[in-house]
Amino acid sequence: MTFDLTKILESKRDFRRQLAARPIAEKLAMLDALRERELAIRQAGQPETESTGVLHEEPAPYRTGGKGGQAS
Repeated sequence: MTFDLTKILESKRDFRRQLAARPIAEKLAMLDALRERELAIRQAGQPETESTGVLHEEPAPYRTGGKGGQAS
């Protein structure tokens, strides 16, 4: 299998541009989803008898819309 490094790097640049263009509220919602996933993975890797020491927080209720797509 061969890899075209030029294509890979351009694809990464394009993806980063797309992420940068998203509204702040959408980026924050993505972070909440990643946090939830990380907690689930961390808990799955530990025995049930041990406590993770991590308090679970509900994701913040971000709303889209308003001025410049900022949460209000």
